[in-house]
Amino acid sequence: MEKPHFYSLPKLPYGYKELAPFMSEEQLQLHHEKHHQAYVTGANAVFEKLEQARKAGGDLDMKATLKELSFHIGGHLLHGLFWENLAPAGRGGGGQPAGILGAAIDKEFGSFERFQTEFSQAAVTDEGSGWAALSWCRMSNRPLVMQIEKHNVDVYPAFPILLVLDVWEHAYYLDYRNLRAKFVEAFWSIVNWEEANRRFTTLLKGS
Repeated sequence: MEKPHFYSLPKLPYGYKELAPFMSEEQLQLHHEKHHQAYVTGANAVFEKLEQARKAGGDLDMKATLKELSFHIGGHLLHGLFWENLAPAGRGGGGQPAGILGAAIDKEFGSFERFQTEFSQAAVTDEGSGWAALSWCRMSNRPLVMQIEKHNVDVYPAFPILLVLDVWEHAYYLDYRNLRAKFVEAFWSIVNWEEANRRFTTLLKGS
């Protein structure tokens, strides 16, 4: 049997300088090459540990091991979504959602401005380290804002994520220090609504 592939750090769809001034080159490069890479490395290390234990027939603390694996995989997957739903300002970034996603947001929240307020508040009030996300509930056919604690706590199970914002301090501290709200405000200038609408369209086609 072919050995399973491990995770790898994805390339960014833009250069490290291209999100400035809303996200600096230094901030983006550190976030991508160091922090995201750490989750990739961490998940792969757990896979190696599991493989070695299976070969040797040794015991593992499965509760701790699976919690660690969940943390690293969650960090890897959410960062992958985050990079894709950013784009340089004026070149795909910023503005308001159009198409079926824009219509769904208007229907649920009443206006884009109301959605923006609720999403921003979710990001600003996320306790400690976490994420704000726009997800989709297939059961009720409605978009929902979701706070994610760390990478693997307080998620709506099986709710696909259309848009996500990283509000761990490592995502903004070099540029904004402790002013998370300023980072959240800047996010709206580089959010990639075309990508979010593509995810939503793909999701609905597969329903």
